[in-house]
Amino acid sequence: MSTKPRLSFWQIWNMSFGFLGIQFGFALQGGFMSRIFQTLGAEQDALPLLWIAAPLTGLLVQPVIGYFSDRTWHPILGRRRPYFLLGAIFSSIALFFMPYSSELWMAAGFLWVLDASINISMEPFRALVADKLPDEQRSYGFVLQTLIIGIGTWVASNLPWLVNQMGVSNEAAPGVVPMSVKVAFAIGAFVFLSSVLYTIFTTKEYPPEDMQAFAEEKKQGNVFTDIFHHIINMPKQMLRIGFVQFFSWFSFFTMWSLATPALTEHVFKAPAPNPAAFDMSIASQAQAFQTANSAFQSAADLVGSYMGFYGLSSMLVALLLSFYASRYVLNRKLVHFLCLLAGGIGFLSMFYVSEPKHLILSFALVGISWASILSMPYALLSSSVDPKKMGIMMGLFNMFIVIPQLVAALGGVNASYKLIGPEPINAMTIAGISMLLASVLVFFVKETPIGAQPFTAEH
Repeated sequence: MSTKPRLSFWQIWNMSFGFLGIQFGFALQGGFMSRIFQTLGAEQDALPLLWIAAPLTGLLVQPVIGYFSDRTWHPILGRRRPYFLLGAIFSSIALFFMPYSSELWMAAGFLWVLDASINISMEPFRALVADKLPDEQRSYGFVLQTLIIGIGTWVASNLPWLVNQMGVSNEAAPGVVPMSVKVAFAIGAFVFLSSVLYTIFTTKEYPPEDMQAFAEEKKQGNVFTDIFHHIINMPKQMLRIGFVQFFSWFSFFTMWSLATPALTEHVFKAPAPNPAAFDMSIASQAQAFQTANSAFQSAADLVGSYMGFYGLSSMLVALLLSFYASRYVLNRKLVHFLCLLAGGIGFLSMFYVSEPKHLILSFALVGISWASILSMPYALLSSSVDPKKMGIMMGLFNMFIVIPQLVAALGGVNASYKLIGPEPINAMTIAGISMLLASVLVFFVKETPIGAQPFTAEH
């Protein structure tokens, strides 16, 4: 096998830039999807279940896309880029039309399309880092991806608020998503497609070293039997990191699905009004609903804006890590532990927030964990799997991301936080406890020496 050349900062930046668009999609979804659902009449306890599209599509799509991207070679687009392009097109369409949903089932349907499409784009991006970078640059590559993701999270989370500040209304009739959200999602659709196209046009991929052997390998095996085989023969390192991922992502799914109702009620004292509680035929009742709804929409704008601070924080942490990783070898295990610990404290602190501005610190701590979650597990894993199977292994690794989200969506979040109390803010406490448990499990992960290839010796 030939040695992969070291790449420059701009080469790594270009190959990762498409993640800006992907994160625009994720941030708009994570910050405002529950708001859309509540605007369309969803009950608070139904929100996690309405979010089930995200983990379920990931569970189904990611291993399959990883498998086929390993076995793809297009003479122009290469191995991973065809999937970037396909996912970006459908994601942009779903993002644009999402806020125009008039019924809950329409919004849930667009969420299915959006998540399936994002997953088509996302995992090949992860595999591309491992494809193109030598082992000693992979931590740097994943950290730089995280920097771009942080930029996308911060900007996209603030879009509805920013659009509103520019004069676009965040008020609307009952059951109608405000125009500020519609414009923000349209901007997100444009950024998603254009940033992915930038990566496609600026990045070349390495062809298979032996094209004949590659062609023969494509004829062998079956997608489902091969996926099952790799699950059964999963490297122990992947399993160890997977348990850490389980509790980390349970925390973040809890935040995405319930932060809006939790914080609008607990911090802003402006919960979403139930239209059924108002008689719209009476002018005073209709006005009371409109006043309550305006307060909720404004509070939801600010919750999204404050959530953006986890993106800003992750961006700054990733920037620091990228400077360090470009010069020295990171202690990836220690970094991951400390970052998850900070995230757990951030989630727990939300219960004690009485002034909205204090949410900045809470989400900044959460962002520290987000920076690590998006880089360190992949850096730890990439040295532990067969490079020829990087796509499928990255796809399978994401089972440990989607399974906890499925558990959460199917009642795990509601059941766990109600053990503490009925208020939705208790969900953030559960998120904190889960993140702290993830930090403890990091101690069971083995740090793989740079350059080692333990996949030949350990399963």
